Formats: sequence, structure tokens, C-alpha cells
Amino acid sequence: MKKLYRYITKSFLGTFVLTFFIVVFIWVMQFVWLYVDDLVGKGLEFKIIAELLFYTSITAIPMSLPLALLLALLMCFGNLGEHYELVAMKASGISMWRSMRPLLLFSLMLSVLAFFISNSLIPIATLKWRTLLTDVQRQKLAFNIKEGVFYKDIENYVIFVDRKGKDGSHIYGVKIYDHSDRQGCTKIITADSGVMTMSPNQRNILFTLYNGHNYTDITTDGYKEKRPFERMSFKQELIKFSLASFDLTRSSEDMYKSYQQMMNIRQLSTSLDSLRARQAFRQETFTNGFTRRWANYNGLHTDVQFNRPTTADNNGLAADTCRILQWPLLSNYKGELRSNIISLSIGSAQNAKDNVAFNKIDLGSQNENINKHKKEWHKKFTLSIACLIFFFIGAPLGSIIRKGGLGLPVVISVGFFIIYHLLSTIAERMAVYGDLNMFLGVWLSSLVLLPVGLFFTFKATTDAALFDGDSWKKFFQKLFKKTKEA
Repeated sequence: MKKLYRYITKSFLGTFVLTFFIVVFIWVMQFVWLYVDDLVGKGLEFKIIAELLFYTSITAIPMSLPLALLLALLMCFGNLGEHYELVAMKASGISMWRSMRPLLLFSLMLSVLAFFISNSLIPIATLKWRTLLTDVQRQKLAFNIKEGVFYKDIENYVIFVDRKGKDGSHIYGVKIYDHSDRQGCTKIITADSGVMTMSPNQRNILFTLYNGHNYTDITTDGYKEKRPFERMSFKQELIKFSLASFDLTRSSEDMYKSYQQMMNIRQLSTSLDSLRARQAFRQETFTNGFTRRWANYNGLHTDVQFNRPTTADNNGLAADTCRILQWPLLSNYKGELRSNIISLSIGSAQNAKDNVAFNKIDLGSQNENINKHKKEWHKKFTLSIACLIFFFIGAPLGSIIRKGGLGLPVVISVGFFIIYHLLSTIAERMAVYGDLNMFLGVWLSSLVLLPVGLFFTFKATTDAALFDGDSWKKFFQKLFKKTKEA
């Protein structure tokens, strides 16, 4: 048995590792395609791009691991069934359960590992990925002046080049607008031609200009009356521009640490307690404030005295209700006093309505934030359970279809994964917005696919002809026959 287990495990592991890295590569390429505009043309170092792709590959594990496991199991047991190796095992007295035992143990170990990845590794990688991606998106494009376009990416300067030479370094018809004194466009440099070169340390760009002029508005005392102006001609002038603003600035990770995706189970539990306490306090504050506000409207300060009972009486009505019922009718008031009463009533009602609407939106936002934290808390466990569910789908289904390679197994595994992913996405979104119970929303895909996996496992272990057309034909004939007799 040890040799058999070793053979099955060896056949599975190679396929699993290969498919896992292929799936991760596909997810990373999807990320690159999605954010290609933010990565290209900014002169990013290879180290920065490699770091970003590394964190992206880690965040792709929750999507890649179940799909790779399902595909590898289908291919492994499909190959064993296609070459009649499973038939030989059963003929030797080795049941399907015993042949699945080593990979079941591997799947259990993988589920435990998946939990630690979801709880510890994914939050850290997501935090670093989000921070670094934000820095890359804020990064300016690499220094690249285009013909006939005003270039504004160098701080305090605007550069215009009428034409560039074929080598890309010679420029003609140069205009440089200097705003470094923070007083508007007071300095302008023009030149017939010039050459752009980088400094030896690659930190500055040097403009060597030929046959040009410097125009300067003198801004000394009384310049608004005298309007002094200075013009200076030159045959050659060297101007240096710093490229420090093009360097990637790394932001602090603290700005994203409060996001639920960047927390582990312990942090999510603590955050949930704080959010619930804050929501309860907000609800209590609103309720008490609303009650006090309407308690003040038990009468109007006029020269007419009202009868205002202070205790509950008359058929058990509350005191506030009695006071409202015993107010004099508006017909008792005339003129300006009546208009004031109506205006005050309308204004009070509108204020109350606006207050209720605002607090409804605020409490709804708080409830949505709590639901997002709950969703992330539950999702720490879904990856582990998904690995087990896909084991009970992949291993028996592979032995039933008896097809290896990358043909039918890929189609089946992708189909099941799409069902799992769509159910998860739709149900989780409904749960976050309060249209579905949170537990049901997060675990719906697992609850749907678990019976499917158990059904396939039962059929595989009992040697049922699941995809045999004749057996299904006989089954429906018997079913219709019983229906007609009834």
C-alpha cells in the first residue's frame, strides 16, 4: 500500500504544483492587464514591479488554490481511470476510499495551511499590495517631452518644444516658463535650439540652450506703477531641472490598516465589538434626542393657557398623547399668531424628517460597515472548507469521467469554479447590503456544492454508472412506467 500511496501522491503533486502556478500566473496577468496604464511609462524600477507582482500573486491564492486543487484531482484520477489503474486497484481489493486516502490527508493538511494563509498571510500581502499600488498610481510618468505640447510635470516649470531631432535629445523652438518665485509667469526663457542630457547621477536633466533670450518682470517695490522689465540675450545657457519629483514615494501602511481586508480574525473581532458599541451608542443618542425634542413641543408659548395633563390617564393613554389630544384647535387663533403656529409646526416637522433621514443613512452606513467586517471574518474559513469540498468533487468525478489531460478536466473544473465564484459573489453582496443573512450569504456556495461533492463521492465508491447513457435511459423508463401505472 505504501508504494501505491506514493505513486498516487507523486502523480498528483506534480500536476497540482503545475496547475497552481499556472492559475496564479493567469490571475497576475489579469492584474497587469487591468492596471497596465498605471505601470507603463513611469520609469519604475524592476524591483518595484517585482514586489508589486509578488504581493499580487499572494493575494491571488484564495482564488487559485481551490481551482488548482480541483483541476489536479480531476486530472490525476482521470488519468488513473483512463489507463484502467483504478480498475486494477478495485480488482485487487482496494476500494475507492482507500485509493483516495493519501490525497484526502493532503487536502486536510492543505485546508489547515489555507486557514493560516487567509488569516495571517493574505491581510499582510493585501496591505502591502494596496499601499504600493496607490503609490504607483500617484507616480508621475517618466520625463518625456513631446513636440508641440506644453509639459507641466516638472514642478514650477512649464516647457514647450516646437520640434525634436531624430535622436530625441536635440530640441528646437524652446520656451521655458519659470513659476518658481510663486508670483505668476514672471520669467520666460526662449531659445532657437538646445540639447537635453541626463546628469551622471541620473537625478537631474540638463538643458543646454543656444541663441536665446531671458525675459524677466522685475517685482521690486513700486513695480505695479513703473512696470520694470528686463531682457537678456545669450549664445549658450545651461539649465538644470531636478527629477526628484519623479521618484516613487512610499506611503505609510497605517492609512490602510483600518480596512477589514487587512485584518486577521482577532483584529476583526475587536473591530466588530467597537463598531457595534459605536452603533448602539448612536442609536441610543438619536432615540433620546428625538424623544426630548418632541417632548418640548407639548405646547406653544402664547398668551393662551392650555390644559396639559402630566400623568397617564383616560383609558391608559400616555401623558404626551393626552397633551396632544387636548391642544386647542387652530380655529381658536387668528391673524399673525395662527400663521406663526403653522410655520413653527411645518418647520419642526421638516426638521424632524431631515433628522430621521440623516440618521437612517448614517445607521445604514454603519450597519453596512459591520456587515463587511462580518463577511471578512467568515471568509477566513471559507478557503479551508472550499479545499475539502473541491476534493470531494474532483477525486470521485475524475474516477467517474476517466479522462485525463487538459481537455475535459479543465472544462469541468472551470465550470464548477465559476458556479462557486458566482454564488459567493452574489450572496456576499446581498449579505453586505442586508438582503440576506450573513452566514448564509458567505457559506451559500459551500452549502450548494457540498451535497454535489458527497453525491459524486457516493457514486464513485459504489461504482455507479453516473455518465452511462443506458443506465439513465433505463432509470427514466422505469420512472415513467411507474407514473403511468399510478
